[in-house]
Amino acid sequence: MLHIEDLLQIDTRQGTNNQHTFSHGNCLPYTGVPFGMNHFVVQTADQRGSWYFNPHDRTFQGIRLTHQPSPWMGDFSQLLLAPTAGHVVKSDLFHHQSSYRTEEAVFSPFYLKVKQERYQITTEFSPTTYGGVLQSRYLKNSQPGLFIRSQGPSEIAVDVANKTVRGYITNASGSEDKDFKMYFTLRFDQAIDAATTGYYTDDALVPSTTYAGTDPIFDIRFPAAETLTTHLATSFLSQDQADLNLSRIENDSFDTIKQAAADKWLSYLNKIEIENRNKEQIKTFYACLYRTCLFPQKFYELDEANQPQHYNTLAKKVQPGYLYTNNGFWDTYKTVYPLYSLIAHEEYEEMLQGYLQSYREAGFLPKWLSPDERGMMPGTLIDAVIADAAVKGLATDLMPEFLEGMLAGATTKSASGNYGRRGTLDYLKYGYVPLDYHESVNHTLDYAYSDFCISQVARVLGKGDIQATYQKQSRNFLNIFDENTGFMRAKDKEGNFRHDFKHDRWGLDYAEGSTWQNGFATYHDFAALITAYGGERAFFDKLTTLCNTSPTYGVEGYGFEIHEMSEMAAVDFGQVALSNQPSFHLPYLFNYVGKPASTQVVVKQLMTELFNAGWDGFPGDEDNGSMSGWYIFSSLGFYPVCPGSGEYVLGIPLFDKATVHLANGKTLVVEAAGNQAHTNFVSEVALNETPHTALAIQHESLMAGGNLKFTMALAPVDREYSNAEKPFSLTTNH
Repeated sequence: MLHIEDLLQIDTRQGTNNQHTFSHGNCLPYTGVPFGMNHFVVQTADQRGSWYFNPHDRTFQGIRLTHQPSPWMGDFSQLLLAPTAGHVVKSDLFHHQSSYRTEEAVFSPFYLKVKQERYQITTEFSPTTYGGVLQSRYLKNSQPGLFIRSQGPSEIAVDVANKTVRGYITNASGSEDKDFKMYFTLRFDQAIDAATTGYYTDDALVPSTTYAGTDPIFDIRFPAAETLTTHLATSFLSQDQADLNLSRIENDSFDTIKQAAADKWLSYLNKIEIENRNKEQIKTFYACLYRTCLFPQKFYELDEANQPQHYNTLAKKVQPGYLYTNNGFWDTYKTVYPLYSLIAHEEYEEMLQGYLQSYREAGFLPKWLSPDERGMMPGTLIDAVIADAAVKGLATDLMPEFLEGMLAGATTKSASGNYGRRGTLDYLKYGYVPLDYHESVNHTLDYAYSDFCISQVARVLGKGDIQATYQKQSRNFLNIFDENTGFMRAKDKEGNFRHDFKHDRWGLDYAEGSTWQNGFATYHDFAALITAYGGERAFFDKLTTLCNTSPTYGVEGYGFEIHEMSEMAAVDFGQVALSNQPSFHLPYLFNYVGKPASTQVVVKQLMTELFNAGWDGFPGDEDNGSMSGWYIFSSLGFYPVCPGSGEYVLGIPLFDKATVHLANGKTLVVEAAGNQAHTNFVSEVALNETPHTALAIQHESLMAGGNLKFTMALAPVDREYSNAEKPFSLTTNH
């Protein structure tokens, strides 16, 4: 079991060594609490835009209150807090920043500690759900201070008598409400020196206790003090709510808040206990598990009666109810929510309440929230999040309204491109999305899968007619399969395939990949796809070719090399391209033709070669916990290829023993007998000492608890598998 000392060993800089042309995770070293409204990050280089932190930088510009879920989405409502001391030469960040020792700093999920060498200030920070506490120790005999920096229209007011600063900032980054504000309240334990407090115009300080303008640089100064403690809270609702949020923590000491933040992390991370001789792999596991508990972020706050309230950016008013933000379902439906279905039911159900609230306000279920709908990526893959919950018995009271929302998205063309399915009416007309639409192949495959998800929710609700209609429609993926090339290809409205097809051309008809990575997204019915290929041998050969084909790529679809291309080439795992979400399930597909040994060896090599706990810890964009979730599931020995089916496809465990404390209070123990670095295969599986010959396992079997034992092997064990032993496919299971 982890303790607070173990938390300090989780280095949040995993996967943070990035630039816009190459990703080792595109992560930020977030300090926060699980699903907290704010995260906090050391800022080292504002001149690099969204890549404002790099672990190799030795510059410290401040602690940034951030809501950036991905560098490709950018930040919103960001605020920089920078401790300072002495005279300010110039007010810009370049002249104000200090060096720090990266090897001495502490980057932990619940705690930050940085020493500014220039000013000899040691700053510690610990978070709460809606704020946190900053404690700075000033070692030089010079006047201490704290800079507040932000972007956009802002107002700041200093209450000298009560040692408080209040204000708001406006940098909403694509929000429906361009005037969307974040309010903040800071309270200090030292008196404020009004004479030396104020804002900068160019490099001149204007002494003032108020500010109203754009891009504030506000300097708060204090009489000489060895330690300054700052309690901070924010609100998206009002200044009064920011004050209320602060009132709930302002009497707590730094150590009390630090311990409370640690306890929140321990309550999540101890849901899975790992035992293994390879300690570096354990570090990687818990660094990944931490990343699955960061997003989505709470976008609601509790009023005086502890009832949830949120800001509706469409109606531009405060309304009751839960709301969550900062999540791209194209990424997270694959792994993050299936993980919650095992270990975090209450949180999962509350998130679903929030997404239903988004539907009520926008008329469409969300696709990519930050802070509201951004309309990014193909598909409407929240459908899978809903269906997975439905078949697992979660949030059952919400499912009738969710089904209404799913049907609205499947049949209604939105007036705004941000909402709903793109090419909806053409998909319904032709049975595929024509090539007039960018990334049409991905849209077609994702809509077919969403149709399956709709049918599953309808089945749970006893809506047989809807179930039958959408189950039939879910096989639309066959409409764009080309038997001659064995690939999914774009079609025009006349039913002709695009004539200038190239199997390794990225973009155009495919999202962030080629047909190799995107053409196998038939999660719910691989049996039908296998038949289209001409049988299991042909499908097995195709998968083997995918793995063994050089990682070539054509740039014509984009006109330049995108970073995902570079990352696929760098790791050299053929066309598997685990650097991006469309490939996550590919290694598991050998199970569908009864060849689990191929899955086992590929999955083990991916886990051991492409993941670590270091600054280069991921093979590509981590994306809101999704890639971390792939590692967690894969290391446990099973993976949710088809959310909404209620099962997991078996692979190969990485650890000697994993104890999973399930959300229902039961315990699942996963053991790997004979586990060695060189055992790349599984010879047999037993569930509660009974041989388990199937290549998948049901969710209810895992939730029943007990013992899942894999016996590891040096050489593969080959045998025939019946259709009943192969993973779920709509064609063979219904």
